[in-house]
Amino acid sequence: MINPARTLPIHWLILFLLFCTSVVTYMDRVNISVTARQMMPALGLTQQEMGWVFSAFVVGYALFQIPGGWLADRWGARAVLTAALIWWSVCTAWTAVAASSSLADAVGIVGALVTVRFALGMGEAVALPSFNRAVANWVPADSRGFGIGIAIGGIGLGSAVTPPVAAWVMVNWGWQTVFYLSAGVGICMGILWWLLARDRPSDHPWALDRHGVSMTSAGQDGKHPVSWRWLLRSPAIWWLVLSYSCLGYVAYVYLSWFYLYLVNVRGFDVLKGGLYASAPFLAILIACPLGGWVTDRVAATYGVTRGRVAAGMSGMILAGCAILVGAMADSATAAVVSLSLGAGCLYFSVGAYWASTTDYSKTHAGLLSGLMNTGANLGGAVSPSLTPWIAAQWGWPVSLATAGGIALIGAVLWLKIDPGKGVHVPPDKW
Repeated sequence: MINPARTLPIHWLILFLLFCTSVVTYMDRVNISVTARQMMPALGLTQQEMGWVFSAFVVGYALFQIPGGWLADRWGARAVLTAALIWWSVCTAWTAVAASSSLADAVGIVGALVTVRFALGMGEAVALPSFNRAVANWVPADSRGFGIGIAIGGIGLGSAVTPPVAAWVMVNWGWQTVFYLSAGVGICMGILWWLLARDRPSDHPWALDRHGVSMTSAGQDGKHPVSWRWLLRSPAIWWLVLSYSCLGYVAYVYLSWFYLYLVNVRGFDVLKGGLYASAPFLAILIACPLGGWVTDRVAATYGVTRGRVAAGMSGMILAGCAILVGAMADSATAAVVSLSLGAGCLYFSVGAYWASTTDYSKTHAGLLSGLMNTGANLGGAVSPSLTPWIAAQWGWPVSLATAGGIALIGAVLWLKIDPGKGVHVPPDKW
């Protein structure tokens, strides 16, 4: 009988499951940007009202990042992520019927959709901090940028596959079916994660006989637990949060409006728009793990701070420049190419951001990454509503150029981030 511990590197199984979960998270948040094409006329929603629905998800997502990270640190990624998957899958299915539910009778159609999307955001808020907690436990320190890059890179596949598939399902079976199918996939993923994942290598039955030192050492911190309140007083942490907020603003332009921009502004039809809307996310699928690998290699050669800054800052600079070019392009094809490259460059920097939270404090990797992602989603909460407003006032080139400029601001802020020094905590705060 074959012993799985000798044939399967278990930490790669964990990363694969996180990758698949990442696919599901972005499938469940991107689908509404496609179904909005039918939802808006069917439910009588304006662009601004749809923007409020988009933003409601982001507000719920932002507000529950820190609690989600704390829960992952306290109870472990296995239980917390399983519960979250079930929660947001139910909310995804609820989106399909919210407008005809008793909730809509009480607060109106827009109010019902805002409530459901807020609740969905609460559930998904747990995901990425739990990913970071799992990576901190399972992956050796010199590979954590690559590990989190793989885990988060699933958003590229989820976001790339969702527009064309959702558009096809919507055209053939209606927009409600998109949400039902997404919910079913999420529930299946929750069951799979519970059955195959564990919080630490020492807990996994397949890993008990494994002889590799890196697996057993990956889950050991070897440091005293520290007061997270003390960590939050560090200016270095807040520069990281502020820079990631800039990334969040730009990311949500793609997540909320890119498909509708291609269809309504650039003139693509519904199905072709869904196909081209996947291009930025295919770029993310490649660039996110690549950026994680680069930050680890540079960190190993030149030190942690240079490794994180090199990948984080260069990705944000290139993203800002590519978005500015795409915003001003006359050709629709050139715009798609340049804006897609911008998305890839943006997520090239993600591994550096998330690995930096673990560099600052592995003990509180979930909570600190939750704090950082709160910043990203506060920026993201503004983006879905502000983007169409700027476009209505001054045009879509200015609206997209604004996003490019914000990416460049995020790049400059990397000059203040120094994860190589960690966060000094006096012994009396241990």
